[in-house]
Amino acid sequence: MSANSGAESRPQPSGPSRSSSPAYRPWRHRLALVTLGATLCLIFAGGLVTSTGSGLAVPDWPLSYGMLMPPMVGGIFYEHGHRMVATGVGFLTLLLAVWTAIDEPRRGVRRLAWAGLAAVVAQGVLGGLTVLYLLPPPVSVAHACLAQTFFCITIALAYAMSREWLWASAPRADVADVRGAALSATGFVWFQLFVGAVMRHMGAGLAIPDFPLAFGRVIPVFENAAISVHFVHRLGALIVLAFVVRLWLAAHRSSEPLFKGPSNLALGLTLGQIALGATSVLTAKAVTPTTLHVATGAALLGTCWFVALRAIRLARPTRLAAHGRPVAGAHGVA
Repeated sequence: MSANSGAESRPQPSGPSRSSSPAYRPWRHRLALVTLGATLCLIFAGGLVTSTGSGLAVPDWPLSYGMLMPPMVGGIFYEHGHRMVATGVGFLTLLLAVWTAIDEPRRGVRRLAWAGLAAVVAQGVLGGLTVLYLLPPPVSVAHACLAQTFFCITIALAYAMSREWLWASAPRADVADVRGAALSATGFVWFQLFVGAVMRHMGAGLAIPDFPLAFGRVIPVFENAAISVHFVHRLGALIVLAFVVRLWLAAHRSSEPLFKGPSNLALGLTLGQIALGATSVLTAKAVTPTTLHVATGAALLGTCWFVALRAIRLARPTRLAAHGRPVAGAHGVA
């Protein structure tokens, strides 16, 4: 049965002809997945810039030493490489936004695609300002946090274009607990990443140089802001672990098997993230563990957010036609 079946007599929205329920577009979905993966690579590349201290290796913007392609040596490799990856992500996001505007019947998804484009443009501007104003911490922190938010937008877009979102059938049981736990975990992981960005950009990554104790104590003497922020970040890691364990328990208590795999991944990423944080301190911020710590934090945020989106979707499924395709009038991202 066609996705447009039964919809011919209904008035259509203004603009491009659209059916009242969306069809699965595999190539657009693949583009959304590529954009998502490229965004995670961009976050890793941005972490490399910070970990190697290359933020001002290229002192001008938008060009690099007045060139489109400077010699890729020293810190220029990391800073200009980051710009190149960002340009690629920007192009993918533009392509996805235009394609979605042309081909997507759901107003909410079209708006989300444009919001993603606006976010990536704002991210580029913030990146330029960090260079032109010599890495001011507020701008650098905003740049880091917007990257995480944009990553969440790409996940939402990719999932909204997936078969699972479009063809979800009957309401699933035991969704509410997982949804609440996933949303709570997502919110606190994002806050923890914000604190981590503040710590990183104020140069407080080694403000407490030992681990698991802090200057040989459970609670250090808070002599300055750097020690305070660093210790708050350590406490935040334990709170994140508690939230993710709560999500894992809710997922494994649920009768819905679709929650178990991503909740296992979230718990594994959390434990790995704590280990990477400890390694970063004990190795005096060696480049590899410190950069992986940034990227793993983004992956954890994205995993918790995906579980939340899946729980929201399974609580409000699409009404299906007899052959498992959405029918006219099905609700979704309206």
